[in-house]
Amino acid sequence: MSELDIRSMTQEELGQVMESLGEKPFKARQLYQWIHQKAAGSYEEMTNLSKGLREQLKERYPYRNLQAVQVQTSKLDGTQKYLFRLFDGNVVESVLMRYHHGNSVCISSQVGCRMGCRFCASTLDGWTRNLLPSEMLSQIYEIGKITGERVSNVVVMGTGEPLDNYDNLLRFIRILTDEKGQNLSQRNITVSTCGLVPQIRQLARERLQITLALSLHAPNQEKREALMPIARRYELGEVMEACRFYFQETGRRMTFEYSLVGGENDSQRDAQELAELLSGFPCHVNLIPVNPIKERNYVQSDKKVILNFKKKLENYGINVTIRREMGRDIDGACGQLRKRYMDET
Repeated sequence: MSELDIRSMTQEELGQVMESLGEKPFKARQLYQWIHQKAAGSYEEMTNLSKGLREQLKERYPYRNLQAVQVQTSKLDGTQKYLFRLFDGNVVESVLMRYHHGNSVCISSQVGCRMGCRFCASTLDGWTRNLLPSEMLSQIYEIGKITGERVSNVVVMGTGEPLDNYDNLLRFIRILTDEKGQNLSQRNITVSTCGLVPQIRQLARERLQITLALSLHAPNQEKREALMPIARRYELGEVMEACRFYFQETGRRMTFEYSLVGGENDSQRDAQELAELLSGFPCHVNLIPVNPIKERNYVQSDKKVILNFKKKLENYGINVTIRREMGRDIDGACGQLRKRYMDET
């Protein structure tokens, strides 16, 4: 499913649509603003376009919306998790997290995932398809409309491997940061990857100002293979070289995500190996107490173990934080809500 819908098109491409319909070029600018600046839910809302034009667009270019199937709100911190139904019946999930510096939305980039990370619910039912740029954008637009609040930060870290959907991801970023649309700063976008080396290098050459986050989760090749099957394809040293190349090309400090799994990757020896691996690399380490899923027997590390792990890294001069746990009472981890919904239905 690679054909772009009208909500995935650039203003220049919409100009070609207008030309094919015998319309003036400025109509493309109006249409683009309705889609991406005002986040219109249908052609009917586009009141400065003639009824005849709206009818032609409706007939030739279906305007596909997401439908909110479930919205869960955490009683602990107000985090909201959304389950959206796509036009073909598939469902994806998104999360709204409210911080003092603004609202952050974590979106999905695929229906399911084929990376197979052992501790993640997103991959349990495999991969179905890639999301179109419009389907990624619409997660943000819909949450903004539902809450009436502006989204200031976007994290592509939900279900799916973003770099496995490379072309659509890049188009999504270009449209989201377009000054004629939402005009979000590239610096307010984070993209997470489990380590697809060719795509990391390709993304580096784009010279974007986004933050790239690597899901590392282990300090050495052996432990990484046990947790992440992708490590068998791309060896850890190769991944780290690609990360250094990304920094050289963009000047953007990388983030390394490290999910702490009790008894698996949380020892003081693991912390020392991780510090040695990242020595001299301008980066930030985000320690994530793993959110257990019932399909696996992994458990979260003890709080004392987590704090000692952090202290060990800091002793080596590594910039590190422990991710604040949010939405723990509402299927907060990637893929949990979608998995439960699919099991029930």
